[in-house]
Amino acid sequence: MSQPLILSIDQGTTSSRAMLFEKNGDAFATAQREFTQLYPKPGWVEHDPEEIWTKTLKVCHEALAKADSAGRTVAGIGITNQRETTVIWERSSGKPIYNAIVWQDRRTAETCRLLKAAGHEATVTAKTGLLLDPYFSGTKVGWILDQVDGARGRAENGELAFGTIDSFLIWRLSNGKRHVTDATNAGRTLMFNIHTNEWDADLLSLLNVPSALLPEVLDCAADFATSERDVLGQSLPIAGVAGDQHAATFGQVCFEPGMVKSTYGTGCFVMLNTGKQAIASDNRLLTTVGYRLGGETTFALEGSIFVAGAAVQWLRDGLGVIGSASETENLAQTVDDDHGVVLVPAFTGMGAPYWDPDARGALFGLTRDSGPAVLARAALESVCFQTQDLFEAMRADGATLETVRVDGGMVNNNWVCQFLSDVLDADVQRPRQTETTALGAAYLAGLQVGVYHSTADLVSNWQQDAAFQSTLSVERRERLQVTWKDAVRRTRSDF
Repeated sequence: MSQPLILSIDQGTTSSRAMLFEKNGDAFATAQREFTQLYPKPGWVEHDPEEIWTKTLKVCHEALAKADSAGRTVAGIGITNQRETTVIWERSSGKPIYNAIVWQDRRTAETCRLLKAAGHEATVTAKTGLLLDPYFSGTKVGWILDQVDGARGRAENGELAFGTIDSFLIWRLSNGKRHVTDATNAGRTLMFNIHTNEWDADLLSLLNVPSALLPEVLDCAADFATSERDVLGQSLPIAGVAGDQHAATFGQVCFEPGMVKSTYGTGCFVMLNTGKQAIASDNRLLTTVGYRLGGETTFALEGSIFVAGAAVQWLRDGLGVIGSASETENLAQTVDDDHGVVLVPAFTGMGAPYWDPDARGALFGLTRDSGPAVLARAALESVCFQTQDLFEAMRADGATLETVRVDGGMVNNNWVCQFLSDVLDADVQRPRQTETTALGAAYLAGLQVGVYHSTADLVSNWQQDAAFQSTLSVERRERLQVTWKDAVRRTRSDF
């Protein structure tokens, strides 16, 4: 008899995807649907939670139908999600009281500035490993409670529930029976103490968030809930949950301190395993929960880039200069590296290591012959240069970074992987299964339901598809970095 499959729900920033995985990590089936991006004001980004739910439910049904038609059983569900994106809903009906405020959203920048000016950032960082930035959930929660009529009183009375997208999906899948999250998602809210593994009363007071809103926090592999048959068509255990970057780290089997992965989706996120030690960065990186198993936390250092694949999406949807993302590889290869055009894609501010919410995107060096190929190459280069900024910060924090495992849709582009290796001066390893975010969620669920016995069972699943080594001279690399840093300097809000 064949081994049971594991269903992974990968609820991302631009699409919802359901993937069924074999025990060996191979994908059995995939279903995916994009959903609407809402921009009500400059710097604001929202999603309709009901559309997310509808699209997620559809792709789950599509994937499960493929398993059913093949006579395959499903052992359980893992969920991974866009982190920090904030939803508040009614406990009685499950209906959201406002659109989901997306992690990219900048509307609470002034709140963060005021909290910094009052001297609170050091305390927040010591407890959460994070910085006071509108990227995180806490100030988003406060904004919704203050802007929606009656919301704050209802929250204090226990009528409302807050969650990141994982919590919202679990609530819906279980017909409101479970209000839970995992330690990785909780750790990105500005409200969770990553050292005590508890919601922190002082932080809740600082952000003016009632504790009655909050979900129960579990390990990444745990008994989260059971899907109701009338919702999903099957009663399945929801057994693994992690925020997208943590799930990708798990899917890349970066289980040893010093291992590093870099994921290229809408944004780019570099995560360095630091083991049982929560290392404080001196270079404005984040200290975060890598994952938590059996009550034991593995920590990580993380650098967050807000715009990676979104830069290519902008070329396609915003400018209309390409028809599909796959065109960029061939276009980039037609342009010499001295084309002189630099894109700083600070469309929603800049993340690590700059943390400048008021920076805005800019193009430098345009000439009359700057056509689609030059723009495509500049967009791809910007992703690699931003990654180099993160590596520079990690190396300054004492990390030895000689190899990076990459994943996400962009790394199917060989040009990107080679240029990334060139600017990082590091070996780049691409796995055979690049959808490691979804895979990581499946691994977590598989551990909980007994498909796997330990993380050691997962290590042998990782297989390399391709490796890339730097071919760039030191002098050329340094010249490129000087040009990039000058463009960033001129893009900063304080320039």
